[in-house]
Amino acid sequence: MTTVQTLVREIKNLKPVPAVIHPLLDALNNPNASMAEVAKIIQYDPAITAAVLRTANSAFFGLKHPVESIKDAAALLGMDQIINLVLLKSGADIFNTQPDGQSPSQGAIWKYSVSSALIARQIADELNMPGSAGIFTAALLKDMGKTVLDRFVDNANEKICGLMADKDLSAMAAEKEVIGVDHAELGAMIATMWKFSPNMVKIIRCHHIRDIKTMQDMNITVVYLADCICMMMGMDIGSNEADGADRADGLTGRFHKQALKRTGFRVEDITRIISDFSFKIREVESLLKVF
Repeated sequence: MTTVQTLVREIKNLKPVPAVIHPLLDALNNPNASMAEVAKIIQYDPAITAAVLRTANSAFFGLKHPVESIKDAAALLGMDQIINLVLLKSGADIFNTQPDGQSPSQGAIWKYSVSSALIARQIADELNMPGSAGIFTAALLKDMGKTVLDRFVDNANEKICGLMADKDLSAMAAEKEVIGVDHAELGAMIATMWKFSPNMVKIIRCHHIRDIKTMQDMNITVVYLADCICMMMGMDIGSNEADGADRADGLTGRFHKQALKRTGFRVEDITRIISDFSFKIREVESLLKVF
């Protein structure tokens, strides 16, 4: 059995995305959907409901009176906040569930993914793009492939790092040489098996923009730009960093500057987003500890 076949088989060991995610995203993309409809979708998943209520009642939100239903939580926190909690909880389970104990790198991948998702949604909102929840989810889960590689391929990171150093390969090129598939392709395979929309599968597969033509899709451009901003902020998720063509130590070098042209953003806008996000980091980390 090849390494790729083994990885596909082992995908079943990941905790699958909750069934509520698909109807939840459909509701979010429906401008006529009500808070009551969203609450009704969530309330039929006991684990998600319990997690959302526990988080909503945590000291992080400081509610004066405990909430006892998703509907009450949504009324007090707002629909967007509730949906964020559902997506963050689901993503945390996917990234942090491991048969033999959590790998030290998993926490770093998860925090990086959350940060990328939050920034992607901010960019989408500033551009008044529809479907920002879908963009948030795609950015949150785009590195699922790294989680699978880390868990199920013995010494994968060591081999990948060795190739990067010895042959001056990008991380993704080294992944493909060692395993036969890179983490973006593997993530797209997982998303397909979980019946994500074709658009979300495409974003996950193409989020490093190895083909400049994919930048015609604004969703991909936004997720790519958010990923680069995370790297600009010095976030590190180990050897599997962005592809060499996407590595960004600033808005120079091999960064795809077309991303700024496509979004209409200037360097000053990126600086502002980084500044805004720096104030949110502590809040995000505090929230993650609740899960």
